[in-house]
Amino acid sequence: MQMTILLNGVLLGVVATALFDGWLWMQRQLGIRTLNFAYLGRWIGHFTQMKFVHANIAKSPALTHEWGIGVAGHYVIGIMIAELLLLAYGDQWLRAPDIVAALVVGMLTVVLPLFIMQPGMGGGMMFRHTSQPVMNCLRSLFNHSMFGVCMFLAAHLLNLLP
Repeated sequence: MQMTILLNGVLLGVVATALFDGWLWMQRQLGIRTLNFAYLGRWIGHFTQMKFVHANIAKSPALTHEWGIGVAGHYVIGIMIAELLLLAYGDQWLRAPDIVAALVVGMLTVVLPLFIMQPGMGGGMMFRHTSQPVMNCLRSLFNHSMFGVCMFLAAHLLNLLP
């Protein structure tokens, strides 16, 4: 059963993250700033040098292949969130997806950017070092809720497979 959850979590996470990437693309078409995968990759890439906190990730030294590292990190995070959903609600959730469960998990995972990623990249806890902390927190909560919707939709798409 654990192997089934693990494999299904990978499938669910990859499909949900791809759907979420479509959401990010739509936002960018409307001129809305979204996650910069290069900065995520720069932050993750500096872990190899034991550097986890930056004053300003944009001013930290650029790394070779940081965009690719960021995209890979983005998908790994999506898979981890999908695994959390399946661990919390069981593999049966995938066969009968519930939007509430997906939204709860998506919304709860907003703690990652608010309390780990943003402080690590220089934005401060809950974006407090940015020009619009409240708006950025709300945008992050909305995006994580949207990832919950993407997991719900991904589950339905996966159920269409034979």
